Amino acid sequence: MSGWDPAATALLGVLPQTARGPRREGIFALWLTVRVAQDLLSDPPPAERAHRRRLQALEQRLSSLTVPPPLRRALVAAVNQLREARPETAAQVLSQLVAPAREAGGADAGDALAQAARAARASLRAER
Repeated sequence: MSGWDPAATALLGVLPQTARGPRREGIFALWLTVRVAQDLLSDPPPAERAHRRRLQALEQRLSSLTVPPPLRRALVAAVNQLREARPETAAQVLSQLVAPAREAGGADAGDALAQAARAARASLRAER
């Protein structure tokens, strides 16, 4: 886990503290989505075909999870936006997931997503 982004690691840290059920599965769904979004920020970004396959796998996995409805709607929107496969889109998606993460997963999950969004925006500024 040492090579992972601190936000992804923070989300995984919340999992064992959360009781089984929709809230825990929601945090897991957020972690999966964060990992796909963060891949778009890597240098070099993943190949288009690889990204499409990751998105398809993400959609398939998310469909099997029991996630609170507000978070499910946010994740569906995030996956649709991530189809653009641009770093700017990834940063925007992470920012838009902060409020649903906080609502469905608690303050720690929201803070982890806020951290991921800040890191994504900083990464974009550094590239310019």
